[in-house]
Amino acid sequence: MSRILIIGAGGVGSVVAHKCAQAMRREGVFSHIVLASRTLSKCDAVAASISARIGARIATAQVDADNPAQLRALLKETKPDVLCNVALPYQDLAIMDACLECGVHYVDTANYEPRDTARFEYKWQWAYADRFREANLTALLGSGFDPGVTNVFAAWVMKHELDEVRVLDIVDCNAGDHGLPFATNFSPEINIREVTAKGRYWERGEWIETDPLSWSMDFPFPEGIGTKRCYLLYHEELESLVRHLKGIVRARFWMTFSESYLTHLKVLGNVGMTRIDPVRFQGCDIVPVQFLAALLPDPASLGPRTRGKTCIGNRMQGLRGGKEKTLYIYNVCDHEACYAEVGSQAISYTTGVPAMVGTKLVAQGVWRTPGVWNMEQFDPDPFLQDLATYGLPWQCQELPTPTAN
Repeated sequence: MSRILIIGAGGVGSVVAHKCAQAMRREGVFSHIVLASRTLSKCDAVAASISARIGARIATAQVDADNPAQLRALLKETKPDVLCNVALPYQDLAIMDACLECGVHYVDTANYEPRDTARFEYKWQWAYADRFREANLTALLGSGFDPGVTNVFAAWVMKHELDEVRVLDIVDCNAGDHGLPFATNFSPEINIREVTAKGRYWERGEWIETDPLSWSMDFPFPEGIGTKRCYLLYHEELESLVRHLKGIVRARFWMTFSESYLTHLKVLGNVGMTRIDPVRFQGCDIVPVQFLAALLPDPASLGPRTRGKTCIGNRMQGLRGGKEKTLYIYNVCDHEACYAEVGSQAISYTTGVPAMVGTKLVAQGVWRTPGVWNMEQFDPDPFLQDLATYGLPWQCQELPTPTAN
């Protein structure tokens, strides 16, 4: 059994804590769970929900993840074996530093981002590989859904279904409806930075850049969701997958957006509200997108009003025994079912469950190798088994292979 520290008590952190408590009750995986964030009252509310729903108790703590001294003090006080980081991506490196100093394994769900520019790269965290290896510690990067499960889906297909993959399309659909004119399903600041950045995809050994949301395609989603318009974005898992997938020629990431979302985003961009650089206002520096985030609904509050489903998966075309083969591996998740179980909508659920599973596998030593690793570098089978057990069952089906790409 292992001691676990979760940093971040938003929608995702709440799901991680609920699922860790489930694993503690079902399998005795965790002996002690601590949930910490800047706002202690959020942690206490999650702890109360866990007690009411599961009958388990977790501890709570206050910490400012931007304060290295507070981080180190918390780790030394709570003595976790593994830290699950679901705080903001800006805080990844400070938390990794604290883990190295205190001898704690590390798991996160999103790559580090500098505050002053929307750049989604693993280079800053990959640079920690030698330090984690020398400390005999494991750092598992991107254990959410995308990145995370999408990486593991790719590894499973390469282990069981394809000898080489030529084309990878990761397709993320949120077909849910919260009934509000404009809201984001995870951190507004991170969501808007991601969507308004230039698109980028991998083609024949090089990265090709596109204007934001300028490329789209229609994709037929399963289980009654139907055909939806998807837009090309850049997502960080592409950076690691093109390094690790044998034979890859093209890799792209697509996401659906409602017309209302796109219209609001365009207007906000036109008036400067999506800017990430400081603006002087009445003697103070404010970052417009951070001010906007303060005005928008808290994503954690959307659970009781969201209906519909999400569908996230990989369409992969490649070779098996010298013959062309195309597969679609995916999960469908229902917003209302997630809220009934843990009090969160499906976006938080689909990130929080795999974050717990990655933490669990590191804690159990199943995925524990010193160094810094992406999800596709480990055996996918135990992860996908636990993923289905803890609420995210998945499907893999063969599709007709396109005659031309």
